[in-house]
Amino acid sequence: MILICIGSNLPHPPNATPRETAEAAVAALPTAGITVLQRSSWYLSEPVPPSDQPWFVNGVASVASDLPPQALLEALLRLEVEFGRVRSVRNAARTLDLDLLDYDSRFLDTPTLVLPHPRLHERRFVLEPLREVAPEWRHPGFGLGADDLIDRLPPGQPLRRLGM
Repeated sequence: MILICIGSNLPHPPNATPRETAEAAVAALPTAGITVLQRSSWYLSEPVPPSDQPWFVNGVASVASDLPPQALLEALLRLEVEFGRVRSVRNAARTLDLDLLDYDSRFLDTPTLVLPHPRLHERRFVLEPLREVAPEWRHPGFGLGADDLIDRLPPGQPLRRLGM
């Protein structure tokens, strides 16, 4: 199972809202050799760490691809650029954020890619939509499912389900 997180807190024209940008990004995944099998609802979430920037629209998709992990990450990064992503400072507002969360439960630790995603178990905006698309998924390192990981989160990280 390959899982990616989609996030946006800035619109990218012609998309008028971050949600439209996220939806357009999902629609563009097949052009990068990525087939969307299932997508979660969209969620509105506070930036992590908290800041005064706009809240994010986030979702998770289960996908299929013949690309190996590093090539898949590179395809996701190219899509981010196509959608106006400019990397400046860490955790800055962005038009599009595509994170490779898990790739068939593989472990990788390279300078450019760590799998599973090193912070996915700390983020409600990842875990809530992840359990929608993959309720049977278990974290490869911890052996825990999304429900258990959500139960272990500290208070905070406000999140609101927006629907499909």
